[in-house]
Formats: sequence, C-alpha cells, structure tokens
Amino acid sequence: MQNLTDDMLMLKVKSGDLDKLGLLYERHKKRLFGFFYNLGNNPSVSEDLVQNVFVRMLKYRSSYAGNGSFAAWMFRMARNVNYDYHKKAAKNKIAVGTNPEDVHVETDTFSEKVEMEDKAYQIKRAMAQLPDEKRELLVLSKYREMKFKEIGETIGCSEGAAKVRVHRALKELRNIFLQLETV
Repeated sequence: MQNLTDDMLMLKVKSGDLDKLGLLYERHKKRLFGFFYNLGNNPSVSEDLVQNVFVRMLKYRSSYAGNGSFAAWMFRMARNVNYDYHKKAAKNKIAVGTNPEDVHVETDTFSEKVEMEDKAYQIKRAMAQLPDEKRELLVLSKYREMKFKEIGETIGCSEGAAKVRVHRALKELRNIFLQLETV
C-alpha cells in the first residue's frame, strides 16, 4: 500500500474503500499539524483541526476529481477548516493564542544560541502581525514547502499569481521584521 500515490488512495476512498483514508492520515497528519500550528493555533487546537480536515475529506470525498494535486485539494480543505474554526471562535469569543515552543538550536556558543532564539521569536512576532492570507501563503510556501503551482491550486489562482503573492508576503514580513528589530 505504501507505493500507492495520494491521488490513487483518495480515489479509492471516493469509490468506497474508506480504510485508505487512514493511510492518507498517517502520511499527512504532521504536515497539516504544522500548517495549523504555524498559522498561530495552539497545539491542541491544531490537532483538532487536523482531525476536522479528515472528517471533511470523508464527507466531501465525492468532490475529489483526481485531476489536480492531492496536496492542493487537502490544503484547500485545511484552509476552509481553519477559516471556519476562527469564524466560530470569534463568534463565541474563544481565545486561540499560540503556545510558543522552545527553539532548539545546536550552536557553539551561548550568545549565538540566544541570538538565534531571539531571531526566531522576532520572526514569530512578525508572522503574527501579517494579515491571515499572507501568513497562510508563507506557511504553505516556506514551512510546508509547497510548489507555487500547488499553492495556486490551493488558493484558487494561477501559479504566477501565487509567486507574486508569496513574494509580496515575504517583502511585508521582512519590513515588519526590520521594524521589530529597531524597536
């Protein structure tokens, strides 16, 4: 079963072989968790959202056409799950803050380690100040390492437009980061 592609597995799920969804879950749970966590959700919420993505995949399996990237289809669903969660949380005034995790860096000196941790903290702060859609683009591009074509499929635009949007998001992140450094 390990040699079956994600597309093949999802097509089997679509045709009624629901056990194959478990294989997809095992393959992608870490990627999805990282996606949700890097969007600013705490670990517990991120785990719940991963589960919700697979529930939706099961519910909407008939919508999977198999003619695009499985990852793009899955992350489009993940975006919707994240959006719905935050919409509901705002309506119910639920706190959705992040629990920052410790940065573990192998460095030669204590001062280098402190500097790296400070930079990582500053990047997290800068990411938090980006608008949601730009933060999402950077998470998909840099943390999830998706290709621009897949990002375009995920957010519903062309590959070129995805490149431009990611570039603009990076530029804005850089400006925010530099502003935070001078403060």
